[in-house]
Amino acid sequence: MAVRPILRWPDRRLRAAAADVVDVTDAVRATWADMIDTMEAMPGVGLAAVQIGVMQRLAVVDASGERGQAVRMANPEVLHASVEPRDHEEASPCLPGVSARITRPRAVTVRFLNAEGAVEERDFVGLWATSVQHQIDHLAGRMYFDRLSKVKRDMLLRRARKAGP
Repeated sequence: MAVRPILRWPDRRLRAAAADVVDVTDAVRATWADMIDTMEAMPGVGLAAVQIGVMQRLAVVDASGERGQAVRMANPEVLHASVEPRDHEEASPCLPGVSARITRPRAVTVRFLNAEGAVEERDFVGLWATSVQHQIDHLAGRMYFDRLSKVKRDMLLRRARKAGP
């Protein structure tokens, strides 16, 4: 497959909600394969299709230590989230050179269409849960820094501009 170029903030597509996937087709599977190659090349623990300019609700996540465990998801949605929070330093290849500490639920139950096109519900914990939630935000047109206060968000975006392309 192929490593695809990553959209850079403030590309308008990063603020647009992606379209639902009707069926898991060979084209969807090929997009997932490219997304995994792109995620591995970053390197990262997740990627949403909108980050490569594909406006479909597709995501891949692999927070395993050994890699090669990527979960392919179409139309992921959080069904349940733990009350217990987890802080993690988050970043995005769409806005290189900066990161921020974000608080999200420590565990989530997510429903999605899997690689076979079947509805699956899966529990994610720790870094897996953080990455899944981060990708779902991307699919809704949100960036991780949207979860910061206005002051912290403005500071982060100023630092990103200074860091340059």
